[in-house]
Amino acid sequence: MTTTRSGAKAEPGSKNETGEGVGSKHQLDTKTTPSSKRTKKEDGKKQQTIEDTIPSPTEAYGDGKNQSPSNGENKEKKDKHDGLDQNGDKNKAEAQEKTHQNGSAEEKGAREGVIPSNILEKGIIYFFIRGRVGIDEPSSVDDIRRSYIVLRPIAKDAKLGEGTLDDAGNSRLIAVPKKVLPSSGRDRWIAFVEKSHTSFKTLKDEFISASDYTTKTAGVRHNPAAAPVAEGVYAITSTGRESHLAYMITLPEELGEVQKEIGLKDKGSFIISTRNPNYEAPKGTALPKGPEYPKEVLDEFRALRWVATQPKHLDFPNTQFLLIGESSGIQKATEPQKGQEEGQKKPIEELEKLEDEDTHRMEGLQGDDSTAIFADLHAHAKDYPKLQTTF
Repeated sequence: MTTTRSGAKAEPGSKNETGEGVGSKHQLDTKTTPSSKRTKKEDGKKQQTIEDTIPSPTEAYGDGKNQSPSNGENKEKKDKHDGLDQNGDKNKAEAQEKTHQNGSAEEKGAREGVIPSNILEKGIIYFFIRGRVGIDEPSSVDDIRRSYIVLRPIAKDAKLGEGTLDDAGNSRLIAVPKKVLPSSGRDRWIAFVEKSHTSFKTLKDEFISASDYTTKTAGVRHNPAAAPVAEGVYAITSTGRESHLAYMITLPEELGEVQKEIGLKDKGSFIISTRNPNYEAPKGTALPKGPEYPKEVLDEFRALRWVATQPKHLDFPNTQFLLIGESSGIQKATEPQKGQEEGQKKPIEELEKLEDEDTHRMEGLQGDDSTAIFADLHAHAKDYPKLQTTF
């Protein structure tokens, strides 16, 4: 019998309360997403646009003036994964080590059929939050310092099997400048790539872990560890003029208060547009250094201030891009292109199949949701904050 995350037993082929089979969380005909508890945040203006100078989706691709070239920093070098921390409960460590020895869950070349051409990239997505200085366990959205997104790409022709992912050193850490994620076209955040070509070890040591630092005025300050709030699958898609970051949540199985308050949905999407570093950044959003794009990438911007994001843009630290909410969910992001090849899957079908595979994969990992997520990142859950569903 299959054991679910809640600890309940289910017979093979059994159905949950909604009549769906186990591991079939997202299907073409799905239930309505539960209403979000973000009304108070959306009615207020605290989580609105950074500056009025940030363009809307229709304004983002206009021409511009007053070019101001900027220099970027070198691309971060890849780190080699040096294994699991050997501390902790012996049985859990052995179970995780056995899982890792089974090989990567990414089965390259195993996807049958023609992958939709407008899926530019796909993979696993993790959402994190970090509390304000000195607050290890946020008790409300106000206690959150900012949100983060981690993208771990997989091959376009890959499927997900059992076990954890290999540390391919290709993860990206994206910093969101707000406590919550954008939920509609009125919400236009400028996010940036904090790390690229990053190993799980680097994420564990330099991002997830807590740290202390000393200031002249306040003495020792505590920077809390980053806490996971969700895991799932994603696809970067193109609909012609626009690019989208579409996702489906695998864990937690049911979104809780925390997930809804920060703007997550069972199935969601953002319009993403990359900023041309040759132009001055909108007021209040400039970084100390810009991305170090090669000439061929810079040439693709032409005279435009913003272009539809390509996956390669996200491979450069300090890339800035608009993260625009889509209230319609993933419908627009997964529209099939005109002239689609015969036999080619629809983008929504590929994303749903990937999510179903991820659901079975995560169900097969040891422990609760937090343990499964950290095992996937080659870390021990006991060393880090647990996944929160309530404040």
